Amino acid sequence: MKKLLILGAIILTQILTAMAFAQNGTIRGTIYEESTGEPLFGVSVLVKETSTGAVTDFDGKFEIQVAPGTYNLQISYISYSTVELTAVEVKAGEVTVLDDILMAEEASELETVTIAASAIRTTESALMSVKRNAANLMDGISASSFRKIGDGDAASAVKRVTGVSIEGGKYVYVRGLGDRYTKTVLNGVDVPGLDPDRNTIQMDIFPTNVIDNIIVSKSFTADLPADFTGGVVDIETKDFPEEKVARIGISGGYNPSMHFNSNYVKYEGGKTDWLGFDDGTRAIPTGGRTDIPQYADVVGNPNSPLGQEYQSILGNFNQTLGGFRTNSMMDFGLSFSLGDQLVRPKATWGYNLALTYKNDTEFYQNAEFNLYGKPRESTETELEALERQRGDYGVNNVLLGGIAGIALKTEASKFRLNFMHLQNGETKAGEFDFVNTNLGANFEAKQYNLEYSERALTSILLGGTHYLNGRDWEINWKVAPTRSSIEDPDVRFTRFRLPNNTVGTEVGLPTRIWRFLEEENLVGKLDLTKQAFLFERDAKVKFGGNYVYKNRDFDIQSFQFPTGNADLNGDPNQILAPENLFSAENRNGVRYNPDFIPNNPNQYNSNVTSYAGYVSAELQPAERLKAIAGVRMEKYTQFYTGTNQNATIVFDNERVLDDLDFFPTLNLIYSLKENQNLRLSASRTIARPSFKELSFAEILDPITGRTFIGGLFEERTNGGTELLWDGNLTATRINNFDLRWEAFQERGQMLSVSAFYKTFDRPIEIVQFLSDPGAFQPRNVGNGTVAGLELEFRKELGFISPAFEKFSWNTNVTVTESQIKMSESEFRSRSLTAREGEEVKDTRDMAGQAPYIINTGISYQDFNSGWEAGIFYNVQGPTLNLVGFGNRTDTYTVPFHALNLNVNKSFGADERIQTSFGVSNILNDKRQLVFRSFQAQDQFFTNLAPGTEISFSFSYSF
Repeated sequence: MKKLLILGAIILTQILTAMAFAQNGTIRGTIYEESTGEPLFGVSVLVKETSTGAVTDFDGKFEIQVAPGTYNLQISYISYSTVELTAVEVKAGEVTVLDDILMAEEASELETVTIAASAIRTTESALMSVKRNAANLMDGISASSFRKIGDGDAASAVKRVTGVSIEGGKYVYVRGLGDRYTKTVLNGVDVPGLDPDRNTIQMDIFPTNVIDNIIVSKSFTADLPADFTGGVVDIETKDFPEEKVARIGISGGYNPSMHFNSNYVKYEGGKTDWLGFDDGTRAIPTGGRTDIPQYADVVGNPNSPLGQEYQSILGNFNQTLGGFRTNSMMDFGLSFSLGDQLVRPKATWGYNLALTYKNDTEFYQNAEFNLYGKPRESTETELEALERQRGDYGVNNVLLGGIAGIALKTEASKFRLNFMHLQNGETKAGEFDFVNTNLGANFEAKQYNLEYSERALTSILLGGTHYLNGRDWEINWKVAPTRSSIEDPDVRFTRFRLPNNTVGTEVGLPTRIWRFLEEENLVGKLDLTKQAFLFERDAKVKFGGNYVYKNRDFDIQSFQFPTGNADLNGDPNQILAPENLFSAENRNGVRYNPDFIPNNPNQYNSNVTSYAGYVSAELQPAERLKAIAGVRMEKYTQFYTGTNQNATIVFDNERVLDDLDFFPTLNLIYSLKENQNLRLSASRTIARPSFKELSFAEILDPITGRTFIGGLFEERTNGGTELLWDGNLTATRINNFDLRWEAFQERGQMLSVSAFYKTFDRPIEIVQFLSDPGAFQPRNVGNGTVAGLELEFRKELGFISPAFEKFSWNTNVTVTESQIKMSESEFRSRSLTAREGEEVKDTRDMAGQAPYIINTGISYQDFNSGWEAGIFYNVQGPTLNLVGFGNRTDTYTVPFHALNLNVNKSFGADERIQTSFGVSNILNDKRQLVFRSFQAQDQFFTNLAPGTEISFSFSYSF
């Protein structure tokens, strides 16, 4: 009985203790050094009313449990001014987060800085300190800003960073430089996106509540990968969420020109298309085999076993070759996220989970994809049409994504494990009017396109951080395996020549295409940092290494379908009707011919091995001067197995790129005043060809009719006597020089003026392939230079009037002058096709570099009411897109004037309800590329009308 009483008392005590604990609230915060922006370890945090407290860990974080109420905190650290936080409100069972507490080295022993806690929670001071003291030119946005402005995903948030623009709502461009010169990393590690040929991963898959910050580095330091020039965008996910949050969200978008439109073009796919993958409906009838029977083998004996197999394969091709008109749906999305940290006596655990589903629909009416060239007579300046294509096409894009992570923090170490999977399916269907006037093949045709693309990405990141002897040594290591795949099952292309609805080689035989890509990546990274004391001041030495292995298997299997004696009426869905197919009774019926037998340039294996090592020193040789100097070594080797079209060149694990490069970097920072810097940066970086570019692949885009040709192909003219391109595609080395003055003010205001100059050694550009109209190839062109000026500022408008104190104006303006020295063959081709009176210079614009970029916007923020709004404008000047050759002229992007409105509102005392409303492309501008030539009217290369979209979102945290 006595034992039962004792046990009962223990249980009751535990229950009462748990109840009391449940009534407590939590104060969590992070303390940074004001001069460097780095977290402070061992800072004492005292609750003055209770005399309880905590000490910060190596991340500068602390946690205190107290009863509900309002408290004052005293924060003290040896040789730093004491900070007192007033009016820290704590609620039962809730977490009060104090993000950016800055401590400055004390000016006198008795100095105390008093701050209201509400001010701490509405600043981005730590990130601004990091930017002011960073080794390189950088910008960024932090979790505290995400909470203020209510952006739902990383793409919405990062576009607020100066110098950054978003392409297609997904991909980041820095300083107007395209994908080749911009790089995205996740937690400091290379992770391929859903399109592994891109350097940038799509940003809209990351909900902001799992992101700690997004940092954009605009200049190079030795610890960064060397294959960028415009910028590196690093998405850092949270290891330990500040508070427990479970959030559900719904979003939608309505575009009057695209949604609920009865003319929308689609076709019936599989039952799982809505989840982003095919259910087998589009499987290849041959099973991917190459030892299949061909028409020549069976036409004389269709009843043989081989003939029966041929007929079985033929009959298993899906009969649907054309879409139908129906109503289009609006965009919609769902999201769920969950995160928290669990504090235990010997360790702290953190976890994050985020699930995203998006289903977007686009419909382009009167879309144009054309080819124009120069007339034969040099006296004629107006361009003549070679091919014209105009019509409608619909796109349905489904994205299903999941991100999960756990982290463990001990007294001197931190470990993280992150998992990410993305699944994407995109359906396209189009109907076009086609006109060909090239080389005398004059005809009109009706064209039908059906496409499906399935992409998947699975990535794992395992990493650790360890501190030795306090923070004297810091060791960071990461291992990240990734697998990505792309399958384009059963891409279908059909044309009927008008007016008789005939099908033949002249207009292009009906074609079916299956594409397969599988890629494995493995990244290992080690960084070691040693605190030092040089020139009688604190210094830092950093060194480490990086290992990358990539392996890609790629294959395209395509089939053409001669229609024989089939009686066609213009209905694409009747071509493969059973009565039209080859058989013993109809030996001249519709049949299939595999294009990939016996030689397939679109089947290849390519792999890359890259080793890197670096050393860097950050020191202060004078009181106001900081120097960061380093060098990075990268050994990059790429092998290729494949063949060209006629098998005259066969590579068997041939080394196609073998580079050993050293990338020096120097960053000097001179502190003009406490809040002003003068920066000078000089570095060398590189841009390498992608797997696809360094191949013999010939990849057709059936919607536009344009073909990508791998850079390993030679091109000759004049009967093979003149070499236009030798097939030797190499990497581009870039020298970068930056000079920048920057001034930082309170509440995140800043002003900077920059000048930059870059030299490019044989940059890679996409050039029109003279031998094949509508084909384009990556090639090294002549050396180039880019010189530019950049102005950035963030300014609150309260100086105009107190009525404007909640308004701010953000602007980034870049003006550049680019120049490429033409190769001998390019200059000769332009000279031979010059128009009468045209002066052909041996220099031209650099492809992909905009002559000017303007990002500007006015925003409104009221933290008390929860309202945030902004109107933002972006435009890039006319930019050379594809380089002309011979009678093929250059194509330029037409400036797209993007005017967008965003409004966000948070509701409730805890801001648990967040809503947003937006209007994009308010000016209803069009996305256009044009052919441009001397004294000629511009002609459309591409003409699309994206329309104006109204979007909304709603999320609830519980």
